[in-house]
Amino acid sequence: MFTLRCLIVTVLLGCFTLKIAAQSVQSVALMGTVTNATTGQPMSNANVFVIETRKGVQTDKDGFYLFTLKPGTYNLKISYIGFVPLYREVVLRQGENRVSFQLEDDTRLLEEVTVTTGKPEENVQKVEIGASRLNIRSIQRIPAFMGEVDVMRSLLMLPGVTTVGEGTSGINVRGGSIDQNLILMDDAPLFNTSHLFGFFSVFNQDAVRDVTLNRGGIPAQYGGRAASVLDVRLKYPNSEKFTGSGGIGLVASRLALEGPLVKGKLSTLLAVRASFNDFLFRLGPASLRGTKANFYDITNKWYWKISERSELTFTGYYSDDNFKIPSDSLSNVEVNASSSLYGYRTRSGTLRWQHTLRDNVTWEAVGVLSKYSANISVPDSSNALDLQSGITYANARVQYTNKSNERHQFLMGASAISYGIQPNNLVPGPFSNVLPVNLERENAVESALYIEDEWKVTDLLSVVAGLRYSQFLRLGAASVYRYTPGLPRSEDAVTEIENYGPGEVVKTYGGFEPRLAVRWTLNPATSVKMGYNRMIQYLHLISNTTSALPTARWATSSTYLRPQVANQVSIGLFKNLKNDTYETSAEVYYKKLKDAIDYRDGADIVLNPTLETAVLQGQGRAYGLEMMAKKNTGFWTGWVSYTYARTFLQIGGDHPEERINRGRWYPANYDRPHTLNAMAVYRPSVTTTVSFNFTFSSGRPGTFPKGRYLLYEPTIFGANVPIYTDRNQGRIPNYHRLDFSITFDEHPDKHPDRRWKGSWVFSIYNVYAHKNAFSVFYNIKPYSLASAYKLSIFGTIFPSLTYNFKF
Repeated sequence: MFTLRCLIVTVLLGCFTLKIAAQSVQSVALMGTVTNATTGQPMSNANVFVIETRKGVQTDKDGFYLFTLKPGTYNLKISYIGFVPLYREVVLRQGENRVSFQLEDDTRLLEEVTVTTGKPEENVQKVEIGASRLNIRSIQRIPAFMGEVDVMRSLLMLPGVTTVGEGTSGINVRGGSIDQNLILMDDAPLFNTSHLFGFFSVFNQDAVRDVTLNRGGIPAQYGGRAASVLDVRLKYPNSEKFTGSGGIGLVASRLALEGPLVKGKLSTLLAVRASFNDFLFRLGPASLRGTKANFYDITNKWYWKISERSELTFTGYYSDDNFKIPSDSLSNVEVNASSSLYGYRTRSGTLRWQHTLRDNVTWEAVGVLSKYSANISVPDSSNALDLQSGITYANARVQYTNKSNERHQFLMGASAISYGIQPNNLVPGPFSNVLPVNLERENAVESALYIEDEWKVTDLLSVVAGLRYSQFLRLGAASVYRYTPGLPRSEDAVTEIENYGPGEVVKTYGGFEPRLAVRWTLNPATSVKMGYNRMIQYLHLISNTTSALPTARWATSSTYLRPQVANQVSIGLFKNLKNDTYETSAEVYYKKLKDAIDYRDGADIVLNPTLETAVLQGQGRAYGLEMMAKKNTGFWTGWVSYTYARTFLQIGGDHPEERINRGRWYPANYDRPHTLNAMAVYRPSVTTTVSFNFTFSSGRPGTFPKGRYLLYEPTIFGANVPIYTDRNQGRIPNYHRLDFSITFDEHPDKHPDRRWKGSWVFSIYNVYAHKNAFSVFYNIKPYSLASAYKLSIFGTIFPSLTYNFKF
């Protein structure tokens, strides 16, 4: 009997093994890349669809796709909005089958490119939550201020993204401050994203390929910030032929050239943009004729195809800004100012090597060097000074990616970052009465290990699970001030100074940062997604102004300044209608922030060696609802988004001086409960495109006087003194604005053989000239009541005309 049972088990195991073997024989891999036929650029999120199986996938950021199918003949449809769909028959045999495709630009297409770069189904099919993608085509359709296409300003049309006001740098994402956003340009971080104090962004439209904003389920390879990740990817240089593009505008002009040095092997892209606006101010009032407001930036990218399996890219970036307001232009303004010159510049370089072990397994090594510096120069002979600050960043990262299994997309990596921060140095002029101040340099190292797997559990359920561990070391040389126990921290309470030598560990922080995203597909057009992420931020922008200047101070976490830790959960419903003509989504989120930063009343932080006496830390919370509806096809396209969002802080220290609003919850500076954005594009012909966008948002919080009292001192008899109570208990007026643009393109049938193609863009910013309040302030004068004033940055219509070209 035992022998018979063994025989039966042996036969069953043999049959099972044969079945597995047969299945493995029947499963073959189909893989390849999708590229732009004109430029050779890889096309991320292009759709590859198998007609026989009714299944499709989207390509990754390198244009790569992967299928697992049985051997046989299949018909594929490769599509990407704005390009001619490609139909191809392929025959699959045993082993790996590699087939690549090139898509042609459809110049006659009347369907507009909208906010998503890929096929609309990814709204439902993608596992990630809280992510938005824009390609440069969609950004260029948004009416631009003074004709300059602006990546950062275009993000404000997305749900969950706001700013404290016009002409400010940075964005606020889901209740985060501007320093809580990790902004990358080809892996290099940007510590200032604006030109001319926030009027324009640093990204040149001729060099940008696409933009991804992650504000929900943030991938494990990203860290160091508490709110969001903005990943800006630049174009790969054209490796087949020389091309150029550019534009001439009232404020700035630009030129980009790209092409091969060794065809198919070595190519480069050079994009230059410059603004020389002094002549415009000379045409204005006499008080503005000494104003200077200029910038330029240079973007350079190299691509070297070392072999069929290895490639090397280098990206370099340099920008410089100079801004000066003459003292006589301030003669009617009651402030103590002179003709100060503000200057700031960014320099960065990224070297990236990628090696393909096999068609779906890659190694990647990235090295980044970046330096940001800022200075304020005051030329007055008796008070001449130069205030200098800067931050140096170096990063090395390696990553292994394995996509060999259709059900598992796996990656893991490690990174190490070095920070060197010079907070502020005050250098007096040659005959100045100003004394020098040198704040000590801050040095730190941040390292991380991460792992992530995208697991397709079933056809209906997919999970992206990741884990990141980060560690932060604050290093010497450093001086740590010790304070009297039981007293609030102040310069008068310092008892001793503990000194650390170069390289000594001053303070250590670290922790695990789990990431999770889940997608449950209810039907082909509907899915539910959930996400959770924990983020730890070790680097902080220290500024107690409403809008941080490019010269604001950066600081690392230290003995007293603890890292900010954010925990966020979100859930959303995503649904497409009428064969993906319409996309809809609704997401709710809740975020808890530990060790949120705010400042004491009247805090002095610019040249403060004891920063911990000015900075307060507590807790924060943010929650909201984000809804969006988009129309993807037709003569009329566009989207509408609405966001309800609240952000509160609670600073409750051990002493009354270390509390804000007596330790009660209060709105953050960037708390805007309601935001409505609408974007509409009408394309009646292949030569004309008309765009509108409208935005409305609640006024941000402000602190206003609740009363006044009279002083009866002999020298200031009868002076009015305002009475301030709690912080951020009032609000400035609501914000709303309408913009318009019209683009005239050259007809594709006119001079079809001529390489030069031109277009005119006419735009109007703030069509109905609404004077939106940036701030409300009070002018206190003796013997009279205080007067309230509203400051508007763009209080009138701003028309512009730009000529764009390519060849």
